Amino acid sequence: MSSLHRQRPQFGLIGLGAFGAFCRPHLQQLGPVLGHDPGQPDSAPLAQAAAQPVVILAVPVARLAEAARAIAPHLRPGALVVEVCSIKTHPLAVLRGILPEHVELLGTHPLFGPQSGRDGIEGLRMVLCPGRPSPRARLAARMLRGLGLAVVQMTPEDHDRQMAWVQGLTHLVARLVSGLDMPALPHTTASFDHLIRATAMVSQDSEALFRTITEDNPFVAEVKAQLLEKASALFEKKAVQLAA
Repeated sequence: MSSLHRQRPQFGLIGLGAFGAFCRPHLQQLGPVLGHDPGQPDSAPLAQAAAQPVVILAVPVARLAEAARAIAPHLRPGALVVEVCSIKTHPLAVLRGILPEHVELLGTHPLFGPQSGRDGIEGLRMVLCPGRPSPRARLAARMLRGLGLAVVQMTPEDHDRQMAWVQGLTHLVARLVSGLDMPALPHTTASFDHLIRATAMVSQDSEALFRTITEDNPFVAEVKAQLLEKASALFEKKAVQLAA
């Protein structure tokens, strides 16, 4: 029986930025957490954090390969390595190419973040995408459900196709709206207020996250093409009507 079954799991958390710091107290409900981040004064040594039975990479896609190479020499045989990026096909391919065969890989995507989860994570959704055949994926799902999360499993490709619309479209529209030079608007409608609230939910996301969602997901190209096509057709139709 693995150590994950015999006792509370121990976690190594690589990356203590906005999301790493947000998820750390939730992970601590499941077991001890050793966090490593060179920019944090209370950071545990990398070798110690990477030697835990479960190692979570809470780093941007752009730093994933660097982090994977750093932890690779310290990983235990049978360890479960988890990534939390907003896309799945590319990060899992990176990890498969760098990490040793003796570890299990699990792609996860929390469909929430520090803002949407600030009042608690119970009922929020978490997507799981096993990157290699992983007996521990079901155990991980049970642990996450124990935190009150709604867990869904799908393939990395299915995930990225769906997120191209769910996240890609949202971030593209939000970036357009937030870039408009709006005057002060003391009198608004409910629908306008919903639009502004939706925009505000992603407006504080980092530029790196925006680029990951809108550029690194290969299926967002179709969303962009349709968005441009429909916008052009709408404005051209209006121009024709005005000219008539």
